[in-house]
Amino acid sequence: MTTEELRASLLAAPKNGYTRLKEGQREEMESYCRDYRAFMDACKTEREATAWAVAEAEKRGFKPFTPGMDAKPGDKIYYNNRDKAIALAVVGTEPLSRGANICAAHVDSPRMDVKPNPLYEDTEIAYLKTHYYGGIKKYQWPTVPMAIHGVVCRRDGSRVTVTIGEDPSDPIVMVTDLLVHLSADQMQKTAAQVIAGEQLNVLLGTEPLEGEGSDLVKLNMMKLLNEKYGLIESDFLSAELTIVPAGPCREVGLDRSLLGAYGHDDRVCAFAELYSLFAIENPAKTAVCILADKEEIGSVGISGMQSHYFEHFMGTLCDAQGVKLEDCFAASFCLSADVSNAYDPNFPETCDLRNNSKLNYGISICKYTGSRGKGGCSDASAEAMSHIRTTFERNDVIWQIATLGKVDQGGGGTVAAYMANRNIVTVDAGVPVLSMHAPMELVSKLDCYETMLGCKAIYLA
Repeated sequence: MTTEELRASLLAAPKNGYTRLKEGQREEMESYCRDYRAFMDACKTEREATAWAVAEAEKRGFKPFTPGMDAKPGDKIYYNNRDKAIALAVVGTEPLSRGANICAAHVDSPRMDVKPNPLYEDTEIAYLKTHYYGGIKKYQWPTVPMAIHGVVCRRDGSRVTVTIGEDPSDPIVMVTDLLVHLSADQMQKTAAQVIAGEQLNVLLGTEPLEGEGSDLVKLNMMKLLNEKYGLIESDFLSAELTIVPAGPCREVGLDRSLLGAYGHDDRVCAFAELYSLFAIENPAKTAVCILADKEEIGSVGISGMQSHYFEHFMGTLCDAQGVKLEDCFAASFCLSADVSNAYDPNFPETCDLRNNSKLNYGISICKYTGSRGKGGCSDASAEAMSHIRTTFERNDVIWQIATLGKVDQGGGGTVAAYMANRNIVTVDAGVPVLSMHAPMELVSKLDCYETMLGCKAIYLA
């Protein structure tokens, strides 16, 4: 063999995905990304994503989960976990003793949560106090147009949905920052200290009500909330209100090759899972889609991936077929669909380029995440990596390898460890992201599309 023949047969030579798209795939990719943009505009919180998934699933014949229900081949079932997480299944022709093919993502994203007693007035400006959720660079969040999303359970027991700042006719809210002319001391602080957590106070308004007394601006804000939503101040105690960046998902770049939005991490993978699940009928193995909550703070709580709601769902399906849940899990495979960091040439010192995902090279397979010494990861086996690699290649899915930056730079986690703890073979894979956890993140259309194809291939493997 010649040197070039040896090179072609022995060495890996990843290529930009745009050179590998087949005829007709460009149009499919653009259509898929239009649908994804609409999903992102409608779903900025885990509650909104769950409600969207329920509505779309029911349109496609999915039935709500009930304990003791049947699980026959072709059945489509969903389990709405308290309006904050969801699991869906298309029952396969093979028994669950042969395992299930699972895709698991999360639908929560970093944000600012409104505190239980948040509303106050200071020098005739009304504010909401917040507590940031997930890992953020606090200095990125002031001076950004923000919206209020969430639900409030009122004192009469009724529940009202709140959305302020998304309609073009709505006002926005925001966090202020210090003017550069007076920031000599601020500019000497480290990036972690430039904005303190207790300074992430959301400006609500400045107009006082007519009359005498104190807190007239605060009272005016409460009056406006009461007129629109029937709220009183004590209702904040039974509210889940979040402050998120306002505005739609936008095309980015003169070539429109990227999408910019809040919360790509990890709704970009969640949508890929849903879209591909909705496209399949009568799979061999049962196909299961999980959209979990609380990943950004450790997958804890009743709606996180460590909760036993997943066992409750899968256990009922297994009982219907006379299968032990443990046997099903032991024979199952899970794609932990979560984003990776895309290589950013502005910050080359943070990444090992040979092992970092790049834009436009397809879905990124990540053998392990974790921190520094692989702390907190599941570390997929050679056999698991072989399965996902060969599955993608058989289905012409464009893929690449990924790690989360240089070893000593930091790290992060996904739901993979919690699926692996259930004795389910698990591998991380997902969309590379620029500016992850910022108020606006960037992803490649091509990588979004290939991730959807990758999820579909796993369901049908």
